[in-house]
Amino acid sequence: MAVTSFQILQDEPYLGGVRFGETGSYRRIDAIAHYAVDPNHSVNVDIADIELADSVDGLVHFDGDILLLLPDSTDRGNGTLLLEAPNRGHPLALRSFNRAPFDDVLADPIEPGDGFLMRHGWSIAFVGWQWDVPSCEHRLGFRAARVRPEKLNSQGEMQLRIQPDSLTPTFNLTDQHVGAIGQHTPIPPARSDDPKARLLVREYLWAPPELIERRRWCFHSAQNGGSITQFSLDEGFQPGRIYDLIYTPGECPIVGSGMLAIRDFGSFARYSRRSPFHNRINHYIAHGVSQCGRLLRTMLHLGLNTDEIGRQVFDGVFPHIAGGRRGEFNHRYGQPSVQPTPGFGHQFPFADEPQTDPRTGQTAGLLDLLKKRKAIPKIMYTDTSSEYWRGDASLTHLNVNSGEDIEPPPDVRRYLFASTQHGPGSLPFTNKSMFGNCGANYFNIVDYRPLLRALLTHLRSWVADGIPPPPNCFPRQTELTSQTRIEVLNTISNIPITLPDPEKLPVLYPLTLPGTSHQKSIELPAVRFGEAYPCFVSSIDIDGNELAGIHMPDVSVPVATHTGFGPRHTETGGTGQILEYLGSSVPFTIRKVSGAKDDRKPLMERYSGRDAYLDAIRQAAASLTSLGYLLKEDIPICVEIAAERYDAVLQAQSTN
Repeated sequence: MAVTSFQILQDEPYLGGVRFGETGSYRRIDAIAHYAVDPNHSVNVDIADIELADSVDGLVHFDGDILLLLPDSTDRGNGTLLLEAPNRGHPLALRSFNRAPFDDVLADPIEPGDGFLMRHGWSIAFVGWQWDVPSCEHRLGFRAARVRPEKLNSQGEMQLRIQPDSLTPTFNLTDQHVGAIGQHTPIPPARSDDPKARLLVREYLWAPPELIERRRWCFHSAQNGGSITQFSLDEGFQPGRIYDLIYTPGECPIVGSGMLAIRDFGSFARYSRRSPFHNRINHYIAHGVSQCGRLLRTMLHLGLNTDEIGRQVFDGVFPHIAGGRRGEFNHRYGQPSVQPTPGFGHQFPFADEPQTDPRTGQTAGLLDLLKKRKAIPKIMYTDTSSEYWRGDASLTHLNVNSGEDIEPPPDVRRYLFASTQHGPGSLPFTNKSMFGNCGANYFNIVDYRPLLRALLTHLRSWVADGIPPPPNCFPRQTELTSQTRIEVLNTISNIPITLPDPEKLPVLYPLTLPGTSHQKSIELPAVRFGEAYPCFVSSIDIDGNELAGIHMPDVSVPVATHTGFGPRHTETGGTGQILEYLGSSVPFTIRKVSGAKDDRKPLMERYSGRDAYLDAIRQAAASLTSLGYLLKEDIPICVEIAAERYDAVLQAQSTN
């Protein structure tokens, strides 16, 4: 039954009717989609606890926010829908593809940027799916189905992980790792005096945990008489230390119903006569960034690309910066925003094709169920260097037993953006992020978004016209572009950069996570066993920049060393650990500095001046275009990006 009603709240000209090239003007539609699913249907039964949810006439109901942008003229669009899962309620497609600004995460999420998607005729749907997104302006929420506590055969627990950057007495009962873009609805405990609740602390990721006495910490309300939304530690939470709070929440949402919303709105858009896209769209591509890329990988793993009638929903899937992870999207008390906590999102299988993990005895591939249902879409994965340095991205193209290279299947492309961090880099040089944390080096400044535009264009051509995209481009041992992280760190000896402690880098292990195959329970904290999974990153050149992957012109013609790792600043504690989603940029000196520990050639010895530098950038951009990794129309943008960074390096050196 899927979408039972599509409730339009607002339908108006986008930006008052501004025209975007030959496509013309757009409309903006704000709506609520109401869903009803059969909990016993074969395509729904893998959703944890759905059979326990309250139902009406045997169907489980839920609803979510929808935001649509579509061309006014039905014959001027490109006939393709880009359906995006908003990141923590924030639509990101216009920031990713239209180069709209990222700096104010709470600003209007549909600022048009340079209008790339609109000029190329895309229709866009943002579909709310995350149950704990707060109800507020500019964020798309989702009202999940619920399970009454008396229906639960076992309570289970939730794990909340924090790592403060400064001494902090109190935290909200919600994910702490995403700063202002998070601020999710707190998750109160079933009992504030729960004797089974516990708080653990450790020095780094896999260090032995210490149990903190129950009398030293407590649950409490933010104000007298309010609900329990916070917890505090007597002496405060120490900077850099890792705390795990484990407790039983008071409510049980059907977390996985968010994935059904993505699938079923896609089906509604594609097949329903009631859809605003009826007679407009011929091709359907799902897209997700970071958390939502992991969401899409989870949906692929669960085979969620066929609706209840058995029809394929998406022709293409574009997970960006997901690495080899999935997430807490389908188990009891799951927190969709959890990132570093070892759990269900960090488990085998990592690669698309089946292989056997000798640690667990499992044989599986990410796409097994999709193959069985004959619903494999064209898939394009894009990652940055940070997903490799945090320990998981290389597992998508490695044999977990031997560590040898494996190639993606024919319907899959995989690309690394060389020398980049998780999110697009920006100026000015800074070591303080929008998330509130602080790095030991300047954060990575490489803005890779022109590469995303080209690859999205290729994915559409692949789906619509059968034209294959450019070849896979990622680190390979057979090409001598892949090394362990320790091997790479050992080669960065004469570059003035703070390095992480190799012993404290994130490492993935098999985890003991008792529960059913539907992930309905979890014993916390997760316990590792066996040998660590292999981890490889790109080899580097003499300047410390990566050899593998697609190189933005200002990486192949550099003014700095750019890495996918960014160590924590000593003032924030956790010395030697990395900030998993942030990289580093270390500018070249302008001229040779006597006695400096820096073997990199200075800027003025590389390029005779700004004009010569930008000429080299144009040549690098033209080469990328010939390979298919950059659109010709974006060559001037690459020159602009490089010019800004050249000028910023000169300014940074002159003020030091």
